[in-house]
Amino acid sequence: MKPPYYGYPHFIKTIENRMRSLLKKTPKIKKELTPHSLRHTHTSLLAEAGVDIIRIMDKLGHVVDDDTTKQVYMHVTKPRKKEASQKFGELMRNL
Repeated sequence: MKPPYYGYPHFIKTIENRMRSLLKKTPKIKKELTPHSLRHTHTSLLAEAGVDIIRIMDKLGHVVDDDTTKQVYMHVTKPRKKEASQKFGELMRNL
């Protein structure tokens, strides 16, 4: 069976079970993580790396509308917040 998108595992339940088992062995990680959590993280990191929205949408299988990609998957990471702050500071210094 061919997965619907590149990188999408054939047996998601196997991945979920393995991830749950590993998380039980790491009590320092309190947050509930799922394979889908990794999809969100991967998308945010792609954006942070400067990958354009069209390529990110293609990777996620979002072919029509970028709203889902922007609103649901592209979380603002600490480095992106810092970068925005630095760019604003630079703008203000150059006025």
